[in-house]
Amino acid sequence: MIDLEVEDPAWTKALPDAGALALATAEATLASEGAVGEGVSLLLTDDAALCDLNRRFRQQDKPTNVLAFPAPQNLERFLGDVALAYGVCAREASEQGKPLAHHLQHLVAHGVLHLLGYEHETDAQATEMEDLERAVLAGLGIPDPYLAGP
Repeated sequence: MIDLEVEDPAWTKALPDAGALALATAEATLASEGAVGEGVSLLLTDDAALCDLNRRFRQQDKPTNVLAFPAPQNLERFLGDVALAYGVCAREASEQGKPLAHHLQHLVAHGVLHLLGYEHETDAQATEMEDLERAVLAGLGIPDPYLAGP
């Protein structure tokens, strides 16, 4: 089960189907890893909320595009929470010359992969995670996010 909260109305003002895109991407990412039926919570919020979360949980006093918070193993099969900041995501999409919808979907896939245990601390891990992101996004008709932009 995937829960979605759109806390910042800027998401739906700029992208009326933001919630549907986030849900579809989370479902596709879970399916790609054989994790259908696992629980995930998605939060589409603002920069201030991500700055607060980043400060409290990562000791970094700045907003970021996406944060993933894996849940401890549990009987409910809940994997954890993914939160995205509208302002940071919108700026990055514009700077990278890609549609906000595509960037949102990329970051949802990225966050859900973190909940599934993937990391990008080493080059090998980053390559593996990026390949998985590309595959999920390609299945949704989205071009390679690492080739997009100026």
